[in-house]
Amino acid sequence: MRSWTINDKPSGVEGFPLRRWNIQIFLLNEHGEEIPATLFEKATYKLHPSFEKRAVQTVKRAPFKIEEEGWGEFDMEIVLSAVEKGGDNPIAHDLNFAAARYEAKHPITFKNPKPALLAVLKESGPVPGDENGLKSKRGGAHGDESVKKKKRPDKGIDMDKLAENLQKLGEDDLLQVVQMVHDNKTAETYTKNDVEQGEFHVDLYTLPDSLVRMLWDFSSEKVGAS
Repeated sequence: MRSWTINDKPSGVEGFPLRRWNIQIFLLNEHGEEIPATLFEKATYKLHPSFEKRAVQTVKRAPFKIEEEGWGEFDMEIVLSAVEKGGDNPIAHDLNFAAARYEAKHPITFKNPKPALLAVLKESGPVPGDENGLKSKRGGAHGDESVKKKKRPDKGIDMDKLAENLQKLGEDDLLQVVQMVHDNKTAETYTKNDVEQGEFHVDLYTLPDSLVRMLWDFSSEKVGAS
């Protein structure tokens, strides 16, 4: 966010100079470098009600720049809508004038992204559980394989259905699932425990076959009984 004082135009409020400010949105790659936020198709800014007709603004092109003027600081919500029907991702932003320029980082988690969205995510950097996008060196009748295919642990298990079942579990059952993962995971298993948000993330494709089968049986039984 950048802001600067407009000296030749009064704000109408004593002690608070009128300022012009703008916001742009970028992604950070695995090296912490800014890259275009093409992962999103639009950004919707929900400003303070005093902006009246401009209180809600939608920008449909990266870097989703918005520019306004005013004298007050306020909290706003920015809703980032992902491409490929990836859903809306709201973030809270504190608009303030403590510094002329500042950056705010907001992590966004996509739960079980569809293949089309996953392909876009890979453009910004490695995706957990995707084997780091390693290229195969062996050619075949259909040319080189650009990405090593994920292995489905068991042909009798629908991984999308497993993910769906897990999301339907109650709090007590989810605690059992977390314990199962902790007790049976391997060095290849990707997990992330977000204590602040109260969330536990796991990449199902990195779980050992026996654990996938265990989770499938457990979740199927619980969902079927509900």
